[in-house]
Amino acid sequence: MTYETIRYSRDGDIATLTLDRPEVMNGLTSTMRREIRAAVEDAGKTARVLVLTGAGRGFCSGQDLSEVPGIQPHELECLLREEYEPMLHAVYDCPVPTIAAVNGPAAGAGANLALAADVVIAAHSAVFLQAFTRIGLIPDAGGTFWLPRQVSFARAMGAVLFAEPVTAEQAADWGMIWQAVPDADFAATIRSRASQLAAGPTAAYRLAKQALRSSLQNRLADQLALEAQLQGLAGDTHDFREGVDAFLEKRPARYRGS
Repeated sequence: MTYETIRYSRDGDIATLTLDRPEVMNGLTSTMRREIRAAVEDAGKTARVLVLTGAGRGFCSGQDLSEVPGIQPHELECLLREEYEPMLHAVYDCPVPTIAAVNGPAAGAGANLALAADVVIAAHSAVFLQAFTRIGLIPDAGGTFWLPRQVSFARAMGAVLFAEPVTAEQAADWGMIWQAVPDADFAATIRSRASQLAAGPTAAYRLAKQALRSSLQNRLADQLALEAQLQGLAGDTHDFREGVDAFLEKRPARYRGS
């Protein structure tokens, strides 16, 4: 497939999706949302890990406002339901591990697109900005879902109402992201982390993601039952048998994801 607004590539088992509108800090357009969804769905079928990053000096500035001048309320709702929701579900539900490599500012829907990934690693020069109230809107693109769960209700409320930048180091301290790294180490860190996940037990990763996300609404009894069910599935994979054999034989495991 040919893409207009993103770059999508494969290096072995690692797929990389790069938002590629650097002249507008990778602002999201209708075309870009469709292309992100298509590339993520392809990665989920053909790769073992997906890295999502931005071209140039920013990750994503959110919705490209020049695309929606004079948008009406019902049109705004349709935009979110018909374009943003499928894109966000594609990232959040991707069956392989996803890493948001936040190379620079991530604002509005761009910040929340990053938070949809399984793991967020940000360069020290990156900031996260819930910019919506600056233009009289509420957070969308999943912001009201992810923020309270990741950083506490109090910090989520402050980030939304004050609409002030949260640095990468703050975000790591708050639990919003997994890791903040110096810019000089950023590219090497992303390669290392992506390679680690690509070489890991893909089936176990998929089942672990399902279990953790289900815990957000399950009662303890339901979660324990789900753990038992999913562990049964994990125990019936080549990766489990290989992991045990490798441990007993004191050698690195050679996983294949099934």
